[in-house]
Amino acid sequence: MQHAPAARPSRVPAVRPLSGAVLTAVLALTATACVGGGRGADGADGTVPPTAQSPAALPSSGLPPVLTRGQARAALITAADLGEAWEPTRGAATWRDELLKATAERPDCRRLLDVLYTEDLFGSDAATAPRATAALDDTRDGAQLHYRVTSYRAADLDRTLAWLGTLPDRCGHFTARPARGTARDVRVTGLALPQAGDARRGLRVTVGGTAPDDGSGGDARDGTGDGTLTVDLVAVRLGDDAISLTNGTLGEPADDATRTSVDIGTGRLAEARRQGRAQV
Repeated sequence: MQHAPAARPSRVPAVRPLSGAVLTAVLALTATACVGGGRGADGADGTVPPTAQSPAALPSSGLPPVLTRGQARAALITAADLGEAWEPTRGAATWRDELLKATAERPDCRRLLDVLYTEDLFGSDAATAPRATAALDDTRDGAQLHYRVTSYRAADLDRTLAWLGTLPDRCGHFTARPARGTARDVRVTGLALPQAGDARRGLRVTVGGTAPDDGSGGDARDGTGDGTLTVDLVAVRLGDDAISLTNGTLGEPADDATRTSVDIGTGRLAEARRQGRAQV
């Protein structure tokens, strides 16, 4: 009877003690896992760790705080600033629809007409909505002044001001055509302003009664006849805030109303910004 050969004892490799450097690394990894709660890279609860942002994407500590609506209202001008003939408006002037609700062949000129009609100089979305507005009427001369305070990025505000500066060349003389009625002769010139704010731009836009290529007279239905509408369009930037205004009339434009609005309004905006920073 043959016996099965005895099983050979298996060889167990000898366990070598960890070197000091390896042991230190293991302990460091263990400590890191404990601090992180033992979660994986994405987190067991579904949260995602924050990703790195480029410096350009991070908010600048130098930016002033956005004005509250109360601070923006404090930066508005009032009827008392412009003289006894001015009062809060009683409604939109009729010439807004009759003379400004029109189009033009050149895109920049068409955009200018849209801005004059809608007064959305810096855009029409929620981000560029005005923080506060004021509308005033001159009961003596029939002028109407609309004033707005807007908070937005300084670079974007400056792009709009730069665009305004191109319009005396691009749209110095063009024809505005309403959906129906008389084609109008439009001229655009630069407007000198007080040295206010960080940047500023002003235009004077005149809308005549009849375009040269239109043989008809003024439309009796709109009450404007061959009269000329004159509108000052102004914007002043101060930091990341801006004031914009239109001052329009069928009579002689009052330069002092536009200039006074810029002077007083910029000073009030500067004070509102100082108060905003003090409250942060």
